[in-house]
Amino acid sequence: MSDPISEQTGARRPSDTKLVVCAYFKFTLLRPPAELADKLSQRWPEMRIVHLPHHDKLAAELPDTNIFVGYMLRPEQLKMASQLRWFHCISAGVAQLMYPELRESGIAVTNAAGVHATTMAEHVIGMMLALLRDFPGAMRYQGQHRWAQQEIWDGRARPRELQGQTVVIVGFGAIGRAIAERLRVFGVHVWAVTRSGNADPNLAERVFPFTQIENALANADTVILAAPETPETHHLIGTSELAMMKPSSILINVARGSLVDEPALIKALQNNWIAAAGLDVASQEPLPPESPLWSLENVLITPHISGVTERLWEREAELLVDNLERWFSGKPLRNRIDLARGY
Repeated sequence: MSDPISEQTGARRPSDTKLVVCAYFKFTLLRPPAELADKLSQRWPEMRIVHLPHHDKLAAELPDTNIFVGYMLRPEQLKMASQLRWFHCISAGVAQLMYPELRESGIAVTNAAGVHATTMAEHVIGMMLALLRDFPGAMRYQGQHRWAQQEIWDGRARPRELQGQTVVIVGFGAIGRAIAERLRVFGVHVWAVTRSGNADPNLAERVFPFTQIENALANADTVILAAPETPETHHLIGTSELAMMKPSSILINVARGSLVDEPALIKALQNNWIAAAGLDVASQEPLPPESPLWSLENVLITPHISGVTERLWEREAELLVDNLERWFSGKPLRNRIDLARGY
């Protein structure tokens, strides 16, 4: 994608640049560590770099900020940042930024696509194997000190093989492709569903556009949701889509909770329309204690940890340093968001 800001202002210099790193989460891993700012300072000692561990002092730093590294700026904060030229989002999802003021600002927006791909792909494979082999059931019986060989075999869905399955991956970005690469090793038939109806033919045997998702769902043994959160993907999986799936099929969601109509999913699981679900995300997070999903034996829940890894900030730093190199040399940025599409 061309860079209109570069064309307007010419070459950028680190000595004329102020970069602010600021994001606060309850989950400590997601907070940018001071070491990230230190690494940037070592590479560009002439650049002004401010690391804020909390948002309480952000307003004072925004007026002369040129590059912001974080998760979110609210519209009123964006208005303060009159010199902002580039927003690097530390998450892959950018739905929280798709408000009119930012979309119309001309500010370059990039995300962390690819940073989580390896970890999330491994998490998905783990969920698939756990559900296909009924590891959750085995753990429940273990807690009862029961050798439940017959009970597991007679359960809702008997233990099955991954080999030979048809797996439909909805969304074929960095995460979807990483999942496909690993699944092919298991002898799985990978189908893809994408916005455009296009995908790497070396990874996907068949490809469908979102508008023809029903053609893929009806044949799926497992459906994996890895698509971005956009108006187009909101409740992409609802009552009618769940009814199309086989009673033996599994749904895995590591994207965003908004992709699934959660009450419809609960009904489908309670009534055995599908065999099981592996959920790393929910429509409301944290998932409320009163949610029926907690008590369903055919549901495996992980608390939005599919992207969690001790290498997270190592990968985040590699991407940011590479993009800063590109920024200062006038080259196109990696992971540039199409603000019209929202991803």
